[in-house]
Amino acid sequence: MDSQRKKKRTGFTIGLLFLSGGIEYAVILPTIWAYLQKLNAEPYYLGLALSAFSFAGLITGPFFGYWSDRTHRTKGSIMFANLFQIAGNFMYFVGGSKWMLLSSRLVAGVGTGAGASIFGYLTRSTTSQERSKVFAAVMACRQVGLLIGPACNLFLRLCNFHLGPFVVNKFTSPGLFMCLVWILLQIIVMVMYYDIQPPTHTARSVSAVQWDALEDEQKPLIGHEGRQGAATEGSCYGSTLVGPPQPSLGDECRYVPNGHLADEESAGEDKNPFHQFSSVKEYLREEVVVLLTAQFITLFNQTALETMVTPITQKYLNFGELENSIMYFLCGVEVRVKRGDTVTEQGVC
Repeated sequence: MDSQRKKKRTGFTIGLLFLSGGIEYAVILPTIWAYLQKLNAEPYYLGLALSAFSFAGLITGPFFGYWSDRTHRTKGSIMFANLFQIAGNFMYFVGGSKWMLLSSRLVAGVGTGAGASIFGYLTRSTTSQERSKVFAAVMACRQVGLLIGPACNLFLRLCNFHLGPFVVNKFTSPGLFMCLVWILLQIIVMVMYYDIQPPTHTARSVSAVQWDALEDEQKPLIGHEGRQGAATEGSCYGSTLVGPPQPSLGDECRYVPNGHLADEESAGEDKNPFHQFSSVKEYLREEVVVLLTAQFITLFNQTALETMVTPITQKYLNFGELENSIMYFLCGVEVRVKRGDTVTEQGVC
């Protein structure tokens, strides 16, 4: 299989992973509040259950990113993370207590840390010109998942049967549904995901050209036979005698001011632009701080609204799972359309 086809299959698989990640986050929003009430949980458990998912991804993301940077392989880390998604959703399906529900979201959140590995792969496998488009496409898949997730409850709420010792109803069906989705994705990753390494033929060709040029410079202008001929014709006017090559002088014969050879050698290293690079200074730049702060405020307000809307609609509007699912779906459509208009306006400008 050619590399272009492998790259397309890998990109398609990454899109499915982020799509499923969006569904994973949003599919429980319409029903988790009623689920916790059924388990006699305190109201603050709603915030704990929703934040545990993101908290686990925040903690495990750097570890998955470090794994990817060290090995330059992401397939293993993705499959390992999917195991946590499968286990966490199965725990959510089993339920039984408020602690099991909280633990299930914490375990499932560990799997979201693989996003760091995927972004590392995308950074290595794309050029600077196409990287923004690829990142935008990947995040668009997640946004579509956030839109589809609540709508899945339109049919999941109709489930009411037994699966062995387990009860499948409108509360537990999202866990079973996502467990099956992640099992299917695990198979897709095994078959269609490839760890494509960045092309290195350009660098190799440049090195080969430089090496050939260096060899040409080291070749003598007059070969061995030419030197013999010059020796026999040395009596001719204008002939030049070519003597034996002078031995190369080592570092001990090279003139260095004050004799500081180490200082001279280190001067070349200081010319490296990444020698003085500091990640702390890079992230503390004014424009970076402003962007990160704006992103934090946006996500904080969004998640706070998502957490509070179901208790409020239940208390004041007497909404159930169906009404909440429709509300989340319509709000998601409005947000996506608004973001699409904003991107279009920026493109026109």
